Amino acid sequence: MRTTTGWQAAGPTELRRASLERRDLRPDDIAVQVHYCGVCHTDLHALHAYGQHTKAPLVPGHEFTGVVTGTGPEVTTFSVGDHVAVGNIIDSCGVCAMCEAGQENFCHSFPTLTYGGTDRLDGSTTLGGYSREYVVRDTFAYPLPSGLDPAAAAPLMCAGITVWEPLRSLGVGPGSRVAVAGLGGLGHLAVKMAVALGATTTVISRTQDKRNDARKLGAHDLIASTDTQQMATARDTFDVVIDTISAPHDLAPYLKLVAMDGTLSLLGYLGPVTVEATDLLIGRKKLSSAGSGGRLATAEMLQFCADNSIAADIEVLPSSQVDTALDRLRRNDVRYRFVLDMSDLD
Repeated sequence: MRTTTGWQAAGPTELRRASLERRDLRPDDIAVQVHYCGVCHTDLHALHAYGQHTKAPLVPGHEFTGVVTGTGPEVTTFSVGDHVAVGNIIDSCGVCAMCEAGQENFCHSFPTLTYGGTDRLDGSTTLGGYSREYVVRDTFAYPLPSGLDPAAAAPLMCAGITVWEPLRSLGVGPGSRVAVAGLGGLGHLAVKMAVALGATTTVISRTQDKRNDARKLGAHDLIASTDTQQMATARDTFDVVIDTISAPHDLAPYLKLVAMDGTLSLLGYLGPVTVEATDLLIGRKKLSSAGSGGRLATAEMLQFCADNSIAADIEVLPSSQVDTALDRLRRNDVRYRFVLDMSDLD
């Protein structure tokens, strides 16, 4: 086994520096020295669910960049010294219809997650990127394009691919009208990508406070969801509404904004929802969702971001301040993504 250092859960609100074990390299594995790891709301949820009687260890972190430090004998796509990125999926069955279609994120036997997952060969619990080293199957690591800053690129591997998936699958491009509800870690990247794809892009936020931020990100307008007149004026306007709001909320006002044959894509809140059928019927509107992306889409997203100078707006903290980052994230005190610098684990 290989030994590294990382931040392991000691309770629902506490992470402690700990010695971690990584597997010895399999023939198709690479070892990655983790340089930067993004902090995701999923990490908060995982920690919240962690209790004293939880048997499996928890090391969060599923969006990171780093440098290859070792390769298995069958690896041909990476060499020591290559800059790479790893996201929230590190394996899949490879043989089901979804995997064969390049949608490993929808693997019928469920994809292996970067942390809290179960390794398909030895049954061990996967430990995430809040660590100095990660060992991953080579086909689930991605070359980091040279035009991307490695710190600001880390959140692309979760937040970025999460919004890229519906934008691409719904055919967003020149002439499309896109609204992004919620301007946070997901939403700010959705705005940047929609604009770069050529769409007329509007932000929907509770107030006008983020109008300047929306403009800086490239948005063409902002609608306050609490302004009934603005919402009424925008009825049946958008081909695609990307809903990144993480808390439970009423979908009806956002469905009303969707144009005929358009789609509301629910990304932020993935719990139970209630929808009146008539809100879909009137205008033949569609309600969809998405999560992460397959290997081909992830590679495409990274190259698109490099070509269009897209990266996350980040605040970098040393990994020793991970508790501070998580506490501030709970309070939504970040614009728009925390990234941990893992070099202090040396």
